[in-house]
Amino acid sequence: MDLINKALALSILGFMPFKFAVAQKAQRPNIMIIMLDDMGYSDLGCYGGEIQTPNIDKLAKTGVRFTQMHNCARCCPTRASLMTGLYPQAAGINGMGVNLNMNAATIAEVLKENGYHTGMTGKWHLSTTKALDDNKEQLRWLAHRSDHGSFSPIANYPSNRGFEEHWGVIWGVINFFDPFSLVHNEEPIKEVPKDFYMTDFITQKSLDLIDSYSKDVKPFFLYVAHTAPHWPLHALPEDIAKYKDTYKGGWEVLRKTRYDRMVKIGMIDSTTFKLPENSSGEKWSDCEKKAYESACMSVHAAMVDRVDQGVGKIIKKLKDKGMYDNTIIFVLSDNGASYERGYPPGFDRPGFTRDSTIIKYNSDHPGPQTTWNSIGRAWASALNTPFRYWKKESYEGGSATPLIVHWPNGLKGEKNTINRSVTHVIDILPTCLELADAKSPEMINGQKALKPDGKSMLPLLYKKTQVLHDSLYWEHEGGRAIRIGEWKMSSLPNETWHLYHINKDHTEMYDLATKYPEKVASMDQSWGIWAKKIGVKIKNQNK
Repeated sequence: MDLINKALALSILGFMPFKFAVAQKAQRPNIMIIMLDDMGYSDLGCYGGEIQTPNIDKLAKTGVRFTQMHNCARCCPTRASLMTGLYPQAAGINGMGVNLNMNAATIAEVLKENGYHTGMTGKWHLSTTKALDDNKEQLRWLAHRSDHGSFSPIANYPSNRGFEEHWGVIWGVINFFDPFSLVHNEEPIKEVPKDFYMTDFITQKSLDLIDSYSKDVKPFFLYVAHTAPHWPLHALPEDIAKYKDTYKGGWEVLRKTRYDRMVKIGMIDSTTFKLPENSSGEKWSDCEKKAYESACMSVHAAMVDRVDQGVGKIIKKLKDKGMYDNTIIFVLSDNGASYERGYPPGFDRPGFTRDSTIIKYNSDHPGPQTTWNSIGRAWASALNTPFRYWKKESYEGGSATPLIVHWPNGLKGEKNTINRSVTHVIDILPTCLELADAKSPEMINGQKALKPDGKSMLPLLYKKTQVLHDSLYWEHEGGRAIRIGEWKMSSLPNETWHLYHINKDHTEMYDLATKYPEKVASMDQSWGIWAKKIGVKIKNQNK
């Protein structure tokens, strides 16, 4: 049954009808996913942040913001679930730098077979990536001083997983001014202009693809997969200058300011969302390198700012081509802000540039290509306000993402609304398939296709239901979580379960495990059944 008949049938049955423009025009929407990399939950202005994101904020003002959208707490697991509608382990991503399963159909593979153009710009991170045996040669490879063939198995490049066009990087970490593993489809891009900057490259190639899509009547699917604001902290001087003095008050001030703003704009309430202390335990008053720390944070803000500038150009292009009203746009992040800091050169972190200039790690003046910095735990905790923890952990600070859904034709009457229903990135693929009037394939790449774990979000968007899933599960590198109804259990690696009445304690502050041991046992059993079924291997953590 196509979307038009679905809408008519629901109306006849007395249900609230879907408000699809497609029901009026018989035209399937264009679909665009804009993914940011390591962005904090409250970085965007429309989620309470101080970073200048006017273009994304406009999408929120004329669209829907979700407060309980979840990812998989890390870059590649989240991107695997986004692409396939599967939990990452089922999709083959049971660690870092491994291949997406060939029997896990991607959004691009399905939509391409259903009459869509399919394009991608930016970061893939879903193929096997291995270091060379010789570390010195690895550093030369990262600096474009030697050639070692393909960056991963070519069969799992985006251009072989359903995307007609891919301009971007295969690996997960790159120098923004001269990225490693940059390709056009299967071909490496070996030289870049002197004024190259990765975020702008992603934007420009997205604009080019939209131009090409405007030349015929086929709808398009475009995955805009940013590498920002993932470390290294690389940004353009004019963007950094905007935030030169913004963060001199420190992370505690930032966390409280963001929290107050989130309450004021109605994203959260101060009863359900109590504000925990900074998860790092670090105090700004004890910080001995305040100028350094505030400089790092200024570059992070500049990186998000530049993404937003690109979103503005994409919006303008869609409007100029008459494609804006019937393009549904999803904006989200692959995990919470990153705690990571202090890694030495090696694997995916270069030690010198193409011209052999040594890269200074933890520079006092972050931003240029010759520096390699990151924000660290204290800022990450502040950026994930109001939640605890950060990227990698299955607490809300690692797995909660902002999500904006914007579609002028299809979301009439839903403008500037806040949706508090629980959803997950596994739900993106089923949503795209329903929008495209497509079905999950029985076979893919010569194999029986796995059935998606997710469900379409359209009933949530149109308020036909408030619940998609009876339960949701997380696991990454020993961190675990399970949510069933109003209850959530979370655990850091090598720790026991902590139980939270999440509907009353959304920031996971008050552990009720000892008060309700029977609930812990029941939920632990459910998590264990899921983990065994999906192939999670985890050491006994004494429950």
